[in-house]
Amino acid sequence: MSEPSRLDVLNSWHADWTGLRVVVLGLSVTGFSVADTLAELGANVFVVTESADAEYERLLPVIGARLWTGPLETVPSDLVDFAPEVIVASPGFAPRHPVIAWAIRSGIALWGDIELAWRVRDKVARPDGRPADWVLITGTNGKTTTTRLAATMLVAGGLRAAPCGNIGVPVLDAVRDPAGFDVLVIELSSHQLWYLGRQVDGIDPVSPHASLCLNLADDHLEWHGSSRAYRDAKAVVYAHTRVACVYNKSDVATRAMVEDAEVVEGTRAIGFDLGVPGPSDLGVVDGILVDRAFLDERHTSALELTTVAELHRFGLAAPHIVANILAAAALARSLGVSPTVIRDSLAEFRLDPHRIEVVAVDSGITWVDDSKATNPHAAASSLAAYPGAVWVVGGLLKGVDIAELVAGRGADARAAIVIGVERSSIVAAFARHAPAVPLFEVDHSETEEVMAQVVELAAGIARDGDVVLLAPAAASFDQFASYADRGRRFADAVRAKIERGSGGHHDDQPNTPPRPIA
Repeated sequence: MSEPSRLDVLNSWHADWTGLRVVVLGLSVTGFSVADTLAELGANVFVVTESADAEYERLLPVIGARLWTGPLETVPSDLVDFAPEVIVASPGFAPRHPVIAWAIRSGIALWGDIELAWRVRDKVARPDGRPADWVLITGTNGKTTTTRLAATMLVAGGLRAAPCGNIGVPVLDAVRDPAGFDVLVIELSSHQLWYLGRQVDGIDPVSPHASLCLNLADDHLEWHGSSRAYRDAKAVVYAHTRVACVYNKSDVATRAMVEDAEVVEGTRAIGFDLGVPGPSDLGVVDGILVDRAFLDERHTSALELTTVAELHRFGLAAPHIVANILAAAALARSLGVSPTVIRDSLAEFRLDPHRIEVVAVDSGITWVDDSKATNPHAAASSLAAYPGAVWVVGGLLKGVDIAELVAGRGADARAAIVIGVERSSIVAAFARHAPAVPLFEVDHSETEEVMAQVVELAAGIARDGDVVLLAPAAASFDQFASYADRGRRFADAVRAKIERGSGGHHDDQPNTPPRPIA
């Protein structure tokens, strides 16, 4: 059983962690960072995982941690016999997982890597003796782009800032970096927030300088169990914020999260959207991105950040990217970065691959890879940026209904090409909500063949001036290793098609477009 009195005082790197019995559940990159940190602190570390990467398995005894591997459909007796005082779980373990459920029933303290990182955040202090400020970012879509944007703006403003968390670099690695940082810009998944939500009312809870939920739409329901549980996890991001809670004025759910949050007295609610901003908001006026939040004369004045025309030059003018820029700018402004610096930093910023990435323009056809659009909300943003596109859609829907997306955005598509194992529900949604849209189906064939078939179909459909848009609205793991693998294969197939000299259909060509499915 846990020993609350001991855990309550473990709120510093310099506390006495010696001999603390900790089970680290899972051995991904996050799990290893947890094990490595705890071993360095002198804890008694027992890693429990279904399987282990060979390199991690080699390193664990070097750092002084034990390893157990095997099936986790039931709680291993070795874990029970270890009698952990705390379990630190990798974010992939859902609340209903047998080991997680056992820990909760047994009253064992259950942490995620974010709580551990907060407790030891003072390992490397700033010159003023304080640990780095934390900025927390979540949302159904746009998290990684906004995290990178905010970090870019902060660095341009002269702050030592690091993007970390769900973006790929464990927070514990950033906390332990000997160079130290002024600000950690932390992308948080709903899974990490669920674990963090178990401690928001505890001793020394995570208390960020600023926090942001970009948007909310159903996702990961198979992990959380319900839309409400998913929403409640996301809302944890605002708890105990000290300076600025940034929310999306166009998404009522994020406003409600801020209104319901327990925050430090004096914390401000800062809104953003693509409309005209009110005082304490960021928005757009006549094509100009403006700040009416972080200036004394905000009731009568605004500060220019950049323009939509300028963003267009950098490939950043899609509406959802503009919204991400405004959100990131609000976070940067809360830490004192000037509007001029924000504007200049955007000139150097580039989106990550597979995020509305133009793969090629050939014979009047623009091929766009937005494979990162792994849920309907993200795909809706892509379709809004490219109305009338030939839409490539499908994959693993993760328990989410796609009908609303088809009705709202799919009806405007020139045609739709359906891929993946869950094609039937997508086909049914088009039949019901967008029957006039020509629909084509790629059978669940070998991975090597899927995108070649997609591109052949799209090339026969698309006309001069059209966009072929890969925005699957679904996860990739039914046919591909990852969303990046899916996007890469799409891009490779496009380039191969162009090299063969037939990038799209033209009225003066003798070939005829493929016939849609009945």
